[in-house]
Amino acid sequence: MRTIDWTGDAIVIIDQTLLPHTLVHNTLRTTDEVVDAIFRLCVRGAPAIGVTGALGVALLALDAQAAGRAVESIANDAERIANARPTAVNLRWAVDRVMRQVPNGYQAIIDEAVAMMHEDVAVNEAMTSRAADTLLELCCPTGELRALTLHTHCNTGDLATVEGGTALGAAFQLHKRGLLTEVIADETRPLLQGSRLTAFELAERGIPYRISADGAGPTCIARGMVDVVVIGADRIAANGDTANKIGSYPLALAAKRKGIPFVVVAPESTLDVATLTGDDIHIELRAHSEVTDLAGISIAPIGATAVNFAFDVTPHDLITAIVTELRVIYPNA
Repeated sequence: MRTIDWTGDAIVIIDQTLLPHTLVHNTLRTTDEVVDAIFRLCVRGAPAIGVTGALGVALLALDAQAAGRAVESIANDAERIANARPTAVNLRWAVDRVMRQVPNGYQAIIDEAVAMMHEDVAVNEAMTSRAADTLLELCCPTGELRALTLHTHCNTGDLATVEGGTALGAAFQLHKRGLLTEVIADETRPLLQGSRLTAFELAERGIPYRISADGAGPTCIARGMVDVVVIGADRIAANGDTANKIGSYPLALAAKRKGIPFVVVAPESTLDVATLTGDDIHIELRAHSEVTDLAGISIAPIGATAVNFAFDVTPHDLITAIVTELRVIYPNA
C-alpha cells in the first residue's frame, strides 16, 4: 500500500482520518493543504510526514518558478510546513534537507524531495528486514526459530511511511517468513490509530491479530501472551530516550517487569543527536475534543477539559534495542 505519491505538480495521500471504512486519496497543491493534512493527521507517522513536508517544499519551488519569484522566497512557507507538528523530528529534518538545495535552484529542490520519497521505501525494506532478524535473535537465543507473537502500539505500517512500515513492517517480514503467530495491537486512544489503521493493514495482509484496549496492554504482557513489544518512534534523543505515541511507556514498564524485549524500529532520520535526553523533547498537546468527543459526539460533561499528550517518552534503560536501516543499537550495552 502506497501512502504518498507525487504526480509532478501535486502530492497524493491516503486520507487516514477516514479509514478503515473509506479509502480516499487527497490531492494537495498548496502550503495550506499540506499543513492542514499534517496537523489533522490525514497523513501521519514520522517518516510519512517527513516525506510529505519535503514534497510540500517541492510544491513551493514549482509555484515560485511559475510566478517568476526568487527561489529564496519559499523560506517562510517552508518554515510553516516544518512547524506543522513539533514532536516528530523527521518533519523538520526533511524540510531542512530539501531547503539545502535552494542555492542549486528550483529543480534541485524538486529532485531532492522526490528522491526522498523513493529513498523511504528502500530504507524501510532494509530496516524491517533487520528488525525481523533482531526480534528472532532476541526471542530465540538458542538459534532454534519459532513463530512469535508481537505486541505493538499505534500504527507503524505502510500508512506511517511511503511504503513498507517501521515496527509493523517487522511483523510483515516475519509473516512472509512464516514466523509470526499473531499481532496484538493496542487500540491507541484517543484517535484509535491501532484499531482503525493497524488492524486495517493486518487484515489486508491476512495476518492474525487481536485489538487490545490501551489499559489492557500491560496485562497482556504480564500474562505471557506476547514474546516481544515492538514500537516505532517520532524522535530518539542522543541517549536513546524515545518519544512515541502516548501509551508506549506503560508497555515498556510491563515488558521490563516481565523480562521480555522492548524494541524500537525507526529510521536513522529519527535519531536526533541535538536533543540530549527525553526531557528535552517537546511533547505535543492536542485538542481537548479528541478526548471528550467521539465521532463528533460529546462523551464527557459539557465544559470538560482533557490532558491530551500526543506522545510519551520511554527512557533508554527500558529499551532493549533500537533498530534502524543501518544498525542495531543496544542502549544499555
